[in-house]
Amino acid sequence: MSELIDDDLEIQRDLGEATIVYEDPEEDTVSKTVPNEHIAYFQDHWIVKTDEDESGNDIVRRIPSRRVHYVERSVEEFEEEVETVIDRVQSFASRLQTKIPVGDGGNEESVEPHRIDVESGDE
Repeated sequence: MSELIDDDLEIQRDLGEATIVYEDPEEDTVSKTVPNEHIAYFQDHWIVKTDEDESGNDIVRRIPSRRVHYVERSVEEFEEEVETVIDRVQSFASRLQTKIPVGDGGNEESVEPHRIDVESGDE
């Protein structure tokens, strides 16, 4: 059983921590450190898990990005963190591409593409 606990602690250590520094209307500047999995950026807000209620539901604080000075994260490998960001951007771009119609905008007249002979360079 202690092996399982040791494995769980190792997993938590691998995930790292994040420190967010932000302006709070009641406390001036606040610095809060949480496990990486307890902080996320969504819809122009940083969302930070602050506690749990009696039922086990997460209590989160939404902090507008304009109030945040910085977020600093510890990660095992910076390269992995960058790949995660790239994957998220590509996923977002893919979803966006399916929502934005591409083409002639419903115009019945289709414009032919301008063709160039790549072998000779002649139009």
